[in-house]
Amino acid sequence: MDLTLKAMQDEVDRYIGQFEEGYFPPMSLVVRLTEELGELAREVNHHFGEKRKKAIEPDGSIALELGDMMFVIACLANSLHIDLETSHHQVMDKFQTRDANRWTKKQEEAGILREKN
Repeated sequence: MDLTLKAMQDEVDRYIGQFEEGYFPPMSLVVRLTEELGELAREVNHHFGEKRKKAIEPDGSIALELGDMMFVIACLANSLHIDLETSHHQVMDKFQTRDANRWTKKQEEAGILREKN
């Protein structure tokens, strides 16, 4: 089953909604997001960087760390009443216009674009 950003935000909201405390304040969520980014960086470094894990350290998961970040991002967006799907479309529009010619397009992509124009 495909998961939309709206469905992800709704699922996170249902989960958080079962607790009296509700969402953490935005500053706490940003701090938590920073903490999760550090955990992701550590896993990426262990897998691809110079700093390999020690034999006694448990295996981690880049995918789970990304998932943790998505959860916190959904919490922050929900607490601020931000629709992540709308935000995503706005950001993609920005990249597709501002950066339309910034990078070298693959030949197959460039050919398709020429055919459409």
